[in-house]
Amino acid sequence: MDVKKQRLSLEYPLNARKPDILWSMMSTDHGMERWIADRVEEKDGVMSLTWGDLWGEHHTMSAKILEREKNSHIRLRWTDEQDPDAFWEMRIGRSELTEEICLCVTDYTWAEDIDDLHDLWDGNMERLHQSSGL
Repeated sequence: MDVKKQRLSLEYPLNARKPDILWSMMSTDHGMERWIADRVEEKDGVMSLTWGDLWGEHHTMSAKILEREKNSHIRLRWTDEQDPDAFWEMRIGRSELTEEICLCVTDYTWAEDIDDLHDLWDGNMERLHQSSGL
């Protein structure tokens, strides 16, 4: 039986007039350290993300950069991902109603973990707002 992960699509409105600041926060290791993970290092098209105390208890995962288009989007796939269709992506969009810049997130997880993944991205966005004012 071949069970696929569920797709989660989220849209977060932001206080930004131009995509430049958001782009640097979502596409660089330094920017991502401010809101996604405690430590992020990019080398040869792979981002290593570490959560927790770097010198104590921590967890590190690596994601290969599949696509990166300036001021548009970055798409990554965890290096240990088994589902060939699963990835995670952050895309700069515009709200159809307000024309405001928003961050569109696409991610994949098992059906029973959808709520936890949604909460994770909500927490990431709260840190983004706190660290950048976006």
